[in-house]
This record gives sequence, C-alpha cells and structure tokens, in this order.
Amino acid sequence: MDPRFEKFQTLEWGSMTYPEKREVWLEISDIGVEEFDKMMAAQKARQDQVPKVGDNAPDFRLERLDRSKKRTGDYVKLSDLRGKSVALCFGSFT
Repeated sequence: MDPRFEKFQTLEWGSMTYPEKREVWLEISDIGVEEFDKMMAAQKARQDQVPKVGDNAPDFRLERLDRSKKRTGDYVKLSDLRGKSVALCFGSFT
C-alpha cells in the first residue's frame, strides 16, 4: 500500500462529519475543491428525486430478452404488471 494512504485504513467513515469526509476525499482524489463541490451539489439534487422506502416505484419500460439473453423487441411496462408480484433487482451484473 502507498504509505501516503495508510492513515486512511482506520477511518471510521460513518462517524465523520461532512467537512471531515470532504477533506479526506479531496486529499485522496485528483479533483479540486470546485469540481468536488459541483459533484456533491449534483448528487444532492439527484437524491431529492430518489424514491423513498415505501414509495411506489416509478413506471418504466424494459425490453424482454429471450432464453439466450438476446433482445426480442418486445417491451413490458411496470405499470402493466399492477396487481401481480414483481421482483426488482438492481445492481451491476457486468
């Protein structure tokens, strides 16, 4: 490990204040203060649009895949499944 970053191994991120986290981020990243503040403002604005626990999922449309995971050109909308059991799994599967 790069000796410059050893002190970060024992950080308790959850107990740090935002200004403390900001200082750490700026020290270990290659972006400047202005770019960081802009990025955080965009993240905050985006968070205001995220559904909260208990909210209805926003309607969306997805293309169905065939058994070999090829595109079919057939689409399904979440709202078309109202009243049916639906499982949504989000994440990166690459």
